[in-house]
Amino acid sequence: MKSSYKRIGDYIQLVDERNKGLKVQNLLGLSISKQFIPSVANIIGTDMENYKIIRRNQFACSTMQVRRDKKMPVALLQEVDEAIISQAYPIFEVKDEQELLPEYLMMWFTRSEFDREACFNAVGGVRGSLEWEDFCDMQLPIPHITKQREIVKEYNVVQNRITLNQQLMQKLEETAQAIYKQWFVEGIDLENLPEGWKNKSVYDTTNFINGAAFKESDFELHKVGLPIIKIAELKKGVDNQTDFTLKQLPNKYKITNGDMLYSWSGNPETSLEVFKWFGGNAWLNQHIFKLEFENKQSKYFVYYMLKELKGEFVRLAEGKQTTGLGHVTIADLKELTIPYPSEKDLIKFENVIKTFYDYDSVLIQENQKLTELKELLLSKLATVEK
Repeated sequence: MKSSYKRIGDYIQLVDERNKGLKVQNLLGLSISKQFIPSVANIIGTDMENYKIIRRNQFACSTMQVRRDKKMPVALLQEVDEAIISQAYPIFEVKDEQELLPEYLMMWFTRSEFDREACFNAVGGVRGSLEWEDFCDMQLPIPHITKQREIVKEYNVVQNRITLNQQLMQKLEETAQAIYKQWFVEGIDLENLPEGWKNKSVYDTTNFINGAAFKESDFELHKVGLPIIKIAELKKGVDNQTDFTLKQLPNKYKITNGDMLYSWSGNPETSLEVFKWFGGNAWLNQHIFKLEFENKQSKYFVYYMLKELKGEFVRLAEGKQTTGLGHVTIADLKELTIPYPSEKDLIKFENVIKTFYDYDSVLIQENQKLTELKELLLSKLATVEK
């Protein structure tokens, strides 16, 4: 099958169009997740005429630090007709779209196997950069253009469904959060609470169970066991079992589908969030709380309360930052006070919000399955026939 592979460099060409006359204003950056993002670079005093113009169906990539990051950032511009990007990024395009579809090529770049090969080839300098020539020498199978269109269409059906679900999830969360804010935040006076309400610490609204600080002695190697979930994996489902197991650990450190988790340590902007876990059975690592609810404790109220308090948690965490990381302590949760509704108002809120919460949970699980399907389609590219 490798005999049918073609060299990438034979089908692409570099583009170097500068922003002369400052005709283009939309400045984009390139993320490690292979997406264009609004740039956060400080451009005060920068000569924007030297920035590169990138146009629809052109690619931008970074060949720096590929070995360190274990990924090659590369993205295909399709959201807008044109933009500008740092001159540090090579811009390239497909020479002939009747031979190779840009969308098909981007699918190949999305494969984890592509990143592994790029990482293997990245030997340039201390930072492990990938030389442009080595990138061009990488290969991929290029079937007939009709077959490429079929593959891209099938992939886009799945991706479009994921995107639609994400939009629905965002709308559900925004609506539910607005209801929470209207009922329990706006116009509420801590000194003059409604009947049946009381001031309560965040810590007392649920049971915060911290994950385990695993030690080498906890493991038995070469036995099938459950994966250990860390903060970076909270948004991913976990299906594969590990090749080790844990010895007699209390069940309180186990998580399963439907559990609610809160990441209390990490980068304040990307952590300090509450998650619904639907990634299968696993062990919970430290720096993540599992939330358990006793009688009359409302998981719906707590879920949207923790979302509402994100800004306050970030403020607390930033006060304890070391090397860009921060955390929220048990002491913080005990000191942070909120107006806690009466049982009657909590039940009323649950009756309204349960549908939002449950539907959002269904969409999360559906997107996990669709993502698995997407990965399967990408893996099949390696064996695609002409």
